[in-house]
Amino acid sequence: MALMRLDKFLADQGVASRKELRNIIRQGRVSVDGKAVTKPETKIDSDVNRVSLDGDIISYSKYRYFMIDKPCGVVTATEDKKQKTVLDLLSPEMRRMDLFPVGRLDKDTSGLLLLTNDGDFAHRVISPKFSVQKRYYAEVEGEPTEADEKAFKNGIELRDGLKCRPAELVRLGGNRCEVVLTEGKYHQVRRMLASCGKPVTVLRRLSIGALKLDENLGEGGYRELDENDLCKVFSPE
Repeated sequence: MALMRLDKFLADQGVASRKELRNIIRQGRVSVDGKAVTKPETKIDSDVNRVSLDGDIISYSKYRYFMIDKPCGVVTATEDKKQKTVLDLLSPEMRRMDLFPVGRLDKDTSGLLLLTNDGDFAHRVISPKFSVQKRYYAEVEGEPTEADEKAFKNGIELRDGLKCRPAELVRLGGNRCEVVLTEGKYHQVRRMLASCGKPVTVLRRLSIGALKLDENLGEGGYRELDENDLCKVFSPE
């Protein structure tokens, strides 16, 4: 790997801001291969050198991946002057990682949302070309029917003429159902169900590929994904 500045190495891991790190390093709190380093501009190789802060090893990862249980009432954006965003739910350290949402959930939809700083990964999850499944739980006005299931299977044409890919509607009894899509057009689940005369009252994303939302997180909770989690994103359910 190409050499990088020590302060950049630490900043990329969300340890602190570059300005804060310059002071931390000058205080002698950072060691490289067991030796204290006091110059922020010191060049290191993350594949070779071992960096520690106050005795704790700092591992380097160029890209980071997280799942978050997005609450209703929060917008899927990196910033908004008037409304709370998903990034506002994160710790100060995570907000320094240049994370962004993978796709979007509308303000009134809760559930699984991925955050990353890896643009290629985000494109693969979002693009219909890769056919990554997204499963949603919905509660609607009325009761989904067998005819609705067939309409979803055949691919619904919305009122504005937009033709949706074939999708899966699973009836759960009463006003409850699940919807599985391989694309993510604007308000698509809501618009598809509304086109069947079943306006949505509750909508929650449950999974992306074979990666299921960790329900133990609680609203606004998040955790980092490991390699096994990432493989599940691109695996069928």
